[in-house]
Formats: sequence, C-alpha cells, structure tokens
Amino acid sequence: MNHPNLRRRVALLAGAALITTALVAPPGSAAPGIDAPSSSRFTFAPGRYVVTLADKPLATYQGGVTGLKATKPAAGRKVEVNSTSGKAYRAYLTGKHAQVAAKVGAHVDHDYSTTLNGFAASLTSKQVNELTKTPGVMAVVPDQLHVLLDDRNPTDFLKLSGQTGVWNKLGGTATAGQGVVVGVVDTGIWPESASLSGPKLGTEPPTDADPYRPYLSGSTTVMQKADGSTFTGSCEAGQDFTADLCNTKLISAKYFGDGWLSLVPPDRRADYESPRDGEGHGTHTATTAAGRADVDVVLGGRDLGTVTGVAPAAKIAVYKALWSGKATQDSGGLTSDIVAAIDQAVADGVDVINYSVGSIFESPATDPIQLAFLSAASAGVFVSAAGGNSGPDASTLDNTSPWVTTVGATTVAPWSGTVVLGNGQKYSGVSTTVTSPTGSKPLVNGAAVKKEGVSDADALICLANTLDPGKTAGKIVACDRGISARVDKSAEVQRAGGVGMVLLNLFDQDVVGDSHVVPTVHLNAPGSLSVKSYASQADATAELVPGNQTSSTTPYPQMADFSSRGPSLSSNGNLLKPDLAAPGVNVLAAVAPPTNGGQNYAFLSGTSMAAPHVAGLAALYLSKHPDWSPMAVKSALMTTAGNVLTSTGAVNTNPFDAGAGEVQPSKMLDPGLVYDSSDTDWLGYLEGTGVKTGTGVPAINPSDYNAPSIAVGQLLGTQTITRRVTAVTPGLYRATASVPGMKAVVTPSILSFSKAGQTKTFTVKLTLDTADSGTTTNGWLTWQGADKTVRSPIVVVPTSVLAPTAVTGTGASGSTSFTATVGKAGVPIRSYGVVSAPLVPGAVPAGAADADLPAYPVTVTAQTKAVQWNIKTVDPAGSIWLVLYKVVNGQMQFLSFVGDGSNQASASLAGPTPGVWGVLAITLSNPPGASTTEYTMQTNVVTSSTGSSLKVTPSVAPAAFKPFPVTASWSGLATGQRSTGFVEFPNRAGTVVTIN
Repeated sequence: MNHPNLRRRVALLAGAALITTALVAPPGSAAPGIDAPSSSRFTFAPGRYVVTLADKPLATYQGGVTGLKATKPAAGRKVEVNSTSGKAYRAYLTGKHAQVAAKVGAHVDHDYSTTLNGFAASLTSKQVNELTKTPGVMAVVPDQLHVLLDDRNPTDFLKLSGQTGVWNKLGGTATAGQGVVVGVVDTGIWPESASLSGPKLGTEPPTDADPYRPYLSGSTTVMQKADGSTFTGSCEAGQDFTADLCNTKLISAKYFGDGWLSLVPPDRRADYESPRDGEGHGTHTATTAAGRADVDVVLGGRDLGTVTGVAPAAKIAVYKALWSGKATQDSGGLTSDIVAAIDQAVADGVDVINYSVGSIFESPATDPIQLAFLSAASAGVFVSAAGGNSGPDASTLDNTSPWVTTVGATTVAPWSGTVVLGNGQKYSGVSTTVTSPTGSKPLVNGAAVKKEGVSDADALICLANTLDPGKTAGKIVACDRGISARVDKSAEVQRAGGVGMVLLNLFDQDVVGDSHVVPTVHLNAPGSLSVKSYASQADATAELVPGNQTSSTTPYPQMADFSSRGPSLSSNGNLLKPDLAAPGVNVLAAVAPPTNGGQNYAFLSGTSMAAPHVAGLAALYLSKHPDWSPMAVKSALMTTAGNVLTSTGAVNTNPFDAGAGEVQPSKMLDPGLVYDSSDTDWLGYLEGTGVKTGTGVPAINPSDYNAPSIAVGQLLGTQTITRRVTAVTPGLYRATASVPGMKAVVTPSILSFSKAGQTKTFTVKLTLDTADSGTTTNGWLTWQGADKTVRSPIVVVPTSVLAPTAVTGTGASGSTSFTATVGKAGVPIRSYGVVSAPLVPGAVPAGAADADLPAYPVTVTAQTKAVQWNIKTVDPAGSIWLVLYKVVNGQMQFLSFVGDGSNQASASLAGPTPGVWGVLAITLSNPPGASTTEYTMQTNVVTSSTGSSLKVTPSVAPAAFKPFPVTASWSGLATGQRSTGFVEFPNRAGTVVTIN
C-alpha cells in the first residue's frame, strides 16, 4: 500500500464536510452541503479579516486618479514607496481604507498599499456582510493561519562549486549574487549563526571598488543594488534582539505579528517578540538561499565539511511573519501578517522573496497572499514558493499562481549508513548520525520491548512512552515509520535506554537523514521489511556502520515522497504546477540552537528546503542579468531543467511530480530563448479563469498563458495553443513536439532571430489520436538552435466526448437521457450490458488494521468496459466507505475515498485501463451494540460480451462540438438489486449507467 493509516484519512475526509460548513462563504456562493431557504442570508463568523479593495496598489498603479502620478516601476526597477508620488498615492489608498471601514463602523488594524490594496480589521458578522456589498471592495477573507512546510551537498550536486562551477563563472563565491537582496518571509533569523557572519555595518558610503556594500544612514540600512535601485531596510529591535545584530550579510530584520500576537496570548507562545527565530526554519531557509561561503560544520561529533548558501554574495533581509506557539495549532502565520511582510519586503526593495509556507488547501489566485505576490512580481521581484509537503497524492499543491515559481523537492546523494544483521545480510540506508560502528547489539522491534498495557501497534511505531527501559536498554530498536515524527521515535528509544534505531519504511517511500538523538539508519522497502522480519526472531543482532557497505546504490535525484504533486485544481489543469524541482531532502543549513537540540546546524527536509535553492539561483541570475524580469528568470530555470529519476533509476515521466524537471544551474545562464510574461498576461489569465479583475484586460484561454510549459486540463478533439518566445541568443531555431497518443504540430516550426530581445509567436496544435480519453498524456516541445536546447513539458488530458461519467435510472424497463458533445462527427456510440452480479456478504470491524481491510480486486483487460462496486450495510444504522485503488508495481496505489458516512457507497470506473483495480471496505464506527459492520458487496464488471439489454440512440454522433441528446434504454431487468451498463464513445470514453 502506498499510504498507511487509512482510518485517519477517512476520518479527515468525513470531517472535511464539517470544516467546509464553518468557512465563510463569499458573496454569491453557498457552502457545499447546505440547503438554505431562498430568503436566508449568509452568516459570517466574527473575527479578523483581510479586506481587498479594487484600486491598484503602488507596485501596479499606472495612473488614472486625478492628480496622482503612476507608481508602477519601470522595467528592471523597484517600486519607490518613499517618492513624492509614492507617498501621495499611499495616502490616497489609506484614506479610502479608513472611509470604507468607517462606513460599517470598523477600525483599520493594518493598511496594505505596496503589493495589496487593502486592510486588516476585526469585524462582526454584520460588518463582514455589509463590506461584501460595498462598492470598491473586491474580497473579504478570514485571516487564515498558514503553516511551515518541512552528491550529499546540494551546492556540489547542482554544480555550483568547483573550477567549472557556476560560482567560478560568476567570479567566485565572493561575487556570486552580489548586488542582490534576498527577502525571506519565514520564522525569523538566528543572527549569531556563522553562516550569517560578516563585518559590522558602517556609515561610510560604498566605493567604486565595492559598489554594493551596505551602510547605515542613521538607523536605516542602505544598499545600492545591481539593478541601479536602492534597498532601504532596518534592524528592528525587540525581545532578545538588538539593532547591532545586523551586519553586511544580514542587512535587515523586521517582524510582523499583529494578527498572531492578538490571537495567541502570551502564556501560549513559544517565540520571541522580535525578528529572532524561535523555531529554526527561517534561519535554515535564509542560509540555504544566501548563507556565507565555506562555513565548517560539525554535527554530533561528525565532521560534515563546509556549507555555503546558493548565492553566497547576496544579502539577506528577514521578514518574520511565522510564529511558534506551545501547541501545534497555535503555530504558523496569519494572512494579515504575511501580507504585511510581503508589502514591506517589496517596499524595502528586495530582488527575490523566498516563501517556504503553505496552506492546508490550494490557495486560489485571488488569495490576498497570492495577489500580493502578483504585485511583487509586477514590481520585478522573483518569488520562489514551496509547493507543499502533502505528497505523493495528486492535487496537493499550494502557491500555484502563474506569477510564482512553485518548487517541488528532490533528493541528492544520500548520507549513508548500513545495518549489518547477525545473519550476515547488509542493508544500506540514509544516516547522518552513525559516525562510528556501534558494535553488534541485540536487535528488537518495539513490540518486543513494550511497556505493560501498551498495544503492539503503538510500540511498533515507537510512540512516546511505549518502550520499557528494563527491556530496551543496550538494544537497537527497529521502529516502523508512521503517525509520530521520525525524530520522536529515536527520542523514545533514547529515553528507554536504547543505543540505536533502525527506522523502517513499510512501503516504497523517501528516506530522510534526520538529526536523531541515537545512531539511526533509515531503510526503505523491501530491505526494511527483511530487517523487520529478522528483528522479530529470538537472539537477533545488528550493527550500525557508517557509509554504504553494500554493492547497491540509490539513484538521484528522485522526487521526495512528501513533495506535493499536481495537477493544480485552481487552474483546472490548464497551468502545469509545480514549475520545477530542487534539492529538498537532507539539506544541511543553520538553525536556531534552542529548538534544535543545541545544534547550530541541522539536516531538514521539505519543499521548504527546495524553495530557497531556487531563490538563491534567482539571486545569482539577477546579479548577472539585473534587468531581467522574474518570469524570464523562471523560464531560463525551467527550459534548462534536467530529468528526475524513479527509484529504479529510470526517468520519471510524470510532469505533475517535477514540472519541467530538476534545476540545472550549469545551464540556466544560457537558455537561448525565454517565455516572458507580465501584468497583462497575468490579468488575462485571471479573466480566463472567471475572475473579474475590472482592469479591462481581455480574457485569454488559461492554456494560452505564456508559461514555459503547456497544459490543457480538458482537450476535446483538438486545440491550438499560442506561445511567444524572446531570443537571448539570436539564430535559427527548429521545433519538435511529441506527445504519445496525440498529433502535435508546431507552426511555424522554424523561428529565425536576428538579434537578442526579438520576440516571435508560434502555435502548437494538439489533436487526439490514439490516446485514451480522460487519461493524462505528456511529452515535450523542444526548440533547438544556436547550440541551445530549449525544452518545455506538455501535459494534456484529451477527451473524445464531453458527457457525464455516470447516469442513473429505475425500473424493470425504462430509459435515461443525457447530453454529449464530441470532438469529431460520425464517431460510433455503442452500448454494453447490463450486468447484475450476486450480493456477497462481508464484514469489517471499526479499527481494523489497513492490512486486514476486506479487498475486492478486479483484473481489468482490454475487453473490460466498466466496473462498479456497490456496498450496503446490513444494519441501516451502519456506516461504510470504499477506498478505490489500483495496483502499481505490486503495491496498492490509493486513488480516492468514496462514501458520505451513510450505510451504502458505490464506486465506478468508466473505461479503465488494463491492470488490477479494486476497493477496500472500511468503517469508522460499528452499528450500536455491534462489534463489526456486516454488509453485502456487489461487483459488476461490464465487458464487450456481457449482455445486450442496454440499447443506445443515436448510434453515431451527428456533429462535432455541438451538444446532442443520448438515450440509454433497457427492459426485462430484475428490480431487487442494482444493474450496471455502459455507453461507449471512442478512445475508451463512456458513461456508466446505473439502474435501480
């Protein structure tokens, strides 16, 4: 199975309905699942809100208000918030904020004017309701809590170091990234870190020999930048943080916590009311992006060599907006504080923003944070954002707006350790804590050394306070991965006197080099399962040894299992996300010692760690090309990206994992062509997705947004996509495009550029050929010329028909009708079935282990048209769910949860691809007084030779791209149980017909 703990996931799904009804419904929408009388009004929860107004903020205002000049910066320049026109327009905006708030009797808590035109305020339900109807108000959204996302040296793996590395090409680490400021919106900074050390800020202006040296003008830090503009910041004093802690590396540090501090009382806080990092996350991301070069690191007695930030000569400006509470639910950052931080970062003049933060659900492009990033990008600021840590499930990404660079996480060469068993077998895994051989020790699993009264299940995963010190002392404990944090398991082993731990993946999953408190090796399946089996034997022994002592090696880069995947839901699959991938597993960087076991450095994993690699690469780029736009830099990174691998070493062909692929800094500075975009493109994209921007910019098909990738979420028959490219290196370029099962034609297929900066437009026509309808297919568009290769991923979901996937009907005889639209006239329409299989009794108890859940597999062949599973509890008071899965590489890959908590559920497959598909039966609670949930299961498999009771008209599609009625009819059916049929269109598309 590819995911344990199904009961927990079903419980979360069941609870989602409750969460949804508690969310504030925007004007003109209803919370799902609530049937309100037509005369009712929406009820808005009182609380803190962010109100967005229609006028443009400073970063994008191009004039139009009488007497107020434009404040949008020219290309390659940053917004001048302290100019006369900037101050005047800011006063105009804040004045309107006060007017709007006053109309409903509210008070403005915080104004936003640089990247977002709006304000934060505490509002009553009535005030929210009135504001949603106020002219000039675009959105009123709750102040949401956002949470942190968590070659062995990534900078070596990325070929930044070495004689032929990128740093040398840019003049060495002393100049790589110079003249650029990286803004980090995160948990703050630990200024004493060696990776942040530098000379103190002086008051002398820079010289021609050192033009980018920051200096103090009063209490303001001033720095002339590579793009000709000026950064102005400050070191904000606060709890355990004084202004003199900033220096010529850490040039500014500010904190934003009005929202969080008002929400979380002092007795629930575990942080500093200052820029100081109370968690370590912000320090890690900042030093990954732009930490000082060649800092020696010793961790747990192990010499780990030196670490260097990706852009070691860039400067760091910190904007603390994420906070730590004593409880997990109190930790994170509120929308209002994060927007305030972004607003200030752009006003100060940063060149790059790193944002290693995400939400539980994908943020729409109209979210205040995403709109703030739109204005930041419009002002010339490159935004690198973590894609999320909710993988490997599909559609789990966040930060997917087109003006943001969304980053997935990959592996690098692992820090290795080996488990040597007493039977002579050796298994290599990841370890950063085995610095010398442990010697042979007894090897046990958690259940063998558990405390009295503790369940085997809890002890096997080494939950806190489950192991008996009298049984554990002196032993190496094999702990299953799952439920608790990985480092908490080793802490439990240490507490009970264990001398080492083997962390076991129970299925193919990523392995992580955490900073464990006892020597630990993290093993993947199938080797982990062999060790688990051996550990259950009497007198089992093991030794933990540094390095890989086996002949097997681990391919890299691979996608991290936790890295969130696409497709993006907010774009309906018409914008490929993530954009690219970067190292995010076992990344060594500085942290805050008090919350990291007293260590100054730590290995952390997450897309949080991947995003600052890309932020650092953008800083390197803008140091060399300070006049480039953020999207030109993004294009260069994407079109020069390389392949990501699978665990077998094969190329990972799923674009929803890594987007364009793994960043390749050695190629990024010479991309040949770039796909650029700016305000008009972004606003046209928003209009195309149904967002009314009020700007007068015409809508474009979202697939036509000028991204360095092509995505079509639903292609009916054929579609032509438009792109434009700008030459970095002039010359003749020839296009090739290939997408399996599709015909791809590029027009023109040859582009000639006579000079750099010249822009030309082309189209790509995609037509459904042999690809299965409704199944994603992907390939590449490649331009080659001038000794350059410019590669863009293409991902398409083709369909031969737009029709419902399922319809229902009743009676022994009858019919049901639906509307269909095909992409080609004259294609056949056929019917199959019906099938009504016998009911099979079964039972599942609440709390059953995943491995004990009843499974109902079906082997699908080329002749299989449809499959339907129908389950119903015997007791009407029962509750039942189905988990749909497909077997991939011998393991169950869970696809969806089906059910609503009632006593029946039904899962259907229309035109499934060959292979083994199935469902698991699962319940969260048994009927009253019962120890198990009894049910009946029916599995209806419709094939090309099962029955002829179902008839369909018409038998041929009358026209293309025009809706027409389709009628399925039947007769002579038994009404006592369910029957299933199938109406088939070309390319395995069709509609499941459920009768009775």
